[in-house]
Amino acid sequence: MEESLTLAEQGAAARTFVVGLLEQFGVAADVETRELDEDTVEIAASGNDLGLLVGPRGATLAAIQDLTRTVVQRQSVSRTDRILVDIGGYREKRSAALRRFTQGVAEEVLSSGSERALEPMSAADRKVVHDTVNEIDGVQTRSEGEDPRRYIVIQPSD
Repeated sequence: MEESLTLAEQGAAARTFVVGLLEQFGVAADVETRELDEDTVEIAASGNDLGLLVGPRGATLAAIQDLTRTVVQRQSVSRTDRILVDIGGYREKRSAALRRFTQGVAEEVLSSGSERALEPMSAADRKVVHDTVNEIDGVQTRSEGEDPRRYIVIQPSD
């Protein structure tokens, strides 16, 4: 077992796992490794008919990402960096849709003056909502509840 893996080594290990998983599913896809910043690597699979690997609301994709992280963590004694997996561009599409939805809800909150609770969502989705609202004057967010039922409330700013 390696003492510590570099981000590039973590990306290579994650890519190897994802490629093998896709082969086991009998899915043909191009798999790229991208270093997004100094602490984050993304493994992105693109191709046709990848919906099965995304699953409803990205649930299968989230499981694949968790498995990928676990496989890489088992190869390193020390902490690993942030490893993201994307399939078929789902993450960017989901993020864009969440930003549009959040902007609409923020407009409703601004016009009504009443707060609005959103449905429970993953930590990654909550981050998109928080970041989007932070760019809009007159509204703010707070998180409530416990995972996996943690949700965001959008409210007028004080």
